[in-house]
Amino acid sequence: MPTYQTLLAQSGLDRSDATALLFHLTGHGRAWLIAHDRDDVPDDLAQRFAELAARRRAGEPVAYLVGEREFYSLMFAVTPDVLIPRPDTELIVDLALERITVAQPAPVLDLGTGSGIIAVTVAQQRPLAQVTAVDVSAAALAVAQANGARHAPQVQFVLSDWFSALSPQRFDLILSNPPYIERDDAHLAQGDLRFEPRGALTDEADGLAHIRTIIDNAPHWLTPDGWLLFEHGYDQGLASRDLLTEAGYRDVQTWQDLAGLDRVSGGLAPKPAAE
Repeated sequence: MPTYQTLLAQSGLDRSDATALLFHLTGHGRAWLIAHDRDDVPDDLAQRFAELAARRRAGEPVAYLVGEREFYSLMFAVTPDVLIPRPDTELIVDLALERITVAQPAPVLDLGTGSGIIAVTVAQQRPLAQVTAVDVSAAALAVAQANGARHAPQVQFVLSDWFSALSPQRFDLILSNPPYIERDDAHLAQGDLRFEPRGALTDEADGLAHIRTIIDNAPHWLTPDGWLLFEHGYDQGLASRDLLTEAGYRDVQTWQDLAGLDRVSGGLAPKPAAE
């Protein structure tokens, strides 16, 4: 019968991946493992660990194996129906929170919410905000609803292809992390992306198709001084700014992530044509 120490050493996995699987199976954290690393592992737990380790060695993401991932200090449920939350996306949340005060009941829209990390985090940090989250995937929306129930039950979820199913209204802030990877990008066949929902990764075009749709339609849904902010690829900042400028947005900007790469672009709603 192996000990926890030997189980980890013989797993064939990176130490962080192996310990994440073990934490998931035991329900214990790092301190417990340190104190019990020479204890014998029960046979049933060792078998379940072996099964998960084999799936991880085959490339399956740890987040899908354990069913959750941390984002903005909150734990979110994830399934293969949604993208795995990534630290890069915390930037758009930071930018959103800068534009909403704690006392402001601002209407906010999150387009293509996926697991709900943007909408739910904004609502959790700004409880008075009136957050609506939409996704075209019913399976993804179910995951988002579960995360909303856990962290921010005030969020409203709508099954919608972008704006199509929304009732007429205006938002102070429209946010999105749309599919922006180009159809033929080699990364789609590498790493975790192989297991994530393709429709949430690529627009099956040049990577800007959904961004164009959002930019073109958002003015009809923004308040006069409302902001549109969206995440994009590291090499799409210039193209995003050009599209925003051509559509008449004001104060057009691109913000960089922690790695110094272009990650989020946006601008203020265009002035009405009459002006």
